[in-house]
Amino acid sequence: MNYKLSPSDLTFLYDACKRCFYLKNRHLISQPSIPLPAIFSKIAGLLKEYYNGKRTEEIHPGLPPGIVRYGEMRIESQNLYFQGHNDTCFLKGRFDIVIEFDDESYGVIDFKTGNPEGEYSKLYSRQLHAYAYALENPARGSLRLYPVSMLGLLYFYPTKVSQHNIDWLSYEAEKHLVKIEKDSKLFLGFMEEILSLLESSDYPDSATNCDWCNYVVKINDIMEF
Repeated sequence: MNYKLSPSDLTFLYDACKRCFYLKNRHLISQPSIPLPAIFSKIAGLLKEYYNGKRTEEIHPGLPPGIVRYGEMRIESQNLYFQGHNDTCFLKGRFDIVIEFDDESYGVIDFKTGNPEGEYSKLYSRQLHAYAYALENPARGSLRLYPVSMLGLLYFYPTKVSQHNIDWLSYEAEKHLVKIEKDSKLFLGFMEEILSLLESSDYPDSATNCDWCNYVVKINDIMEF
């Protein structure tokens, strides 16, 4: 098997419930999707459009000098092979923006709406590492950017509302940059852990707080009754 893995699944789904992760990626059985409020997609789209082509000096003082060169592009990695494993996997997803720094390296930045949370930032690290790996090790025909020297989350937290006239309302927001230390060795170790899970013929245990798994169990109990 060659498993297609979404960078976003490496973030919350894997930690939330390994059985649901296993079912989705090995058997293509996904949890029912709950659409995100359209407003978040709208905000993210406006941010990407606004920052496209801008210098980092206009974005955040914590960013090295450079320019936003790429916005919201689909990428795909080469297959990942690990010694002792028969199966392989590859990463396929879409990043928010990539900055081309003046030193000719690149930075992958994800936009978030809200306050930065340390726990979430750690989980998002996997997603950013997945983008970086795909960019540095692309499948044929996919975008290649090398080297990726920085990973980061740029949080926007609304703090103030102002009205310029009866038809125009503006939000002001604080910006917080959370830099993620790049550790390719740790990320590849994590990917091998995932491949080991998917290769196993044994279903992993459900998370005790997984609403979907608990719902399925209740339905099965009712049907058996």
